[in-house]
Amino acid sequence: MSDPRPRTDPRFSTPDAPPIAWATVVGRLTEAELYWCTTVRTDGRPHTTPLVGVWVDDAFALTTGDGEQKQVNLRSNPAVTVVAGGDAWAAGLDVVVEGRAERLAGRTTIEPVAAAYREKYGARWGWQATDEGVTMPGAPADPFVYVVRPTKVLAFAKDPHQQVAFDL
Repeated sequence: MSDPRPRTDPRFSTPDAPPIAWATVVGRLTEAELYWCTTVRTDGRPHTTPLVGVWVDDAFALTTGDGEQKQVNLRSNPAVTVVAGGDAWAAGLDVVVEGRAERLAGRTTIEPVAAAYREKYGARWGWQATDEGVTMPGAPADPFVYVVRPTKVLAFAKDPHQQVAFDL
């Protein structure tokens, strides 16, 4: 993906705040250890949960087991947001990824995601690719793997404050 052009929102940005580079946003998405994922229930109510995930090939990848609320939601509505951020007001960078979740299938398609989990989280998330998802000893069989290809990314810098949108 080429570097998308940022659009700063002056209503929520400190005048003359330095621009937020796409590489900085990708760095935040890559390095975060915990993310917040929001999916939509069949009745339209949101469901938000913390999870681990990885940024691979310009998309956010996550896993979910059969029967988990996010899996139930994604079966009927692929709209999702993923947030990497903190709870500090005057420090850090928060990033929101908006997009649609797409389930991956096939061992060769899933293996790069499983490898990214192993590299990032080590043995705690030592996923092995299968044809249907991922597995590891002691984990539920074949959790599903989804990627969220962003349609829009919002970045919120703090001190100085800045809000930037990247349309993809």
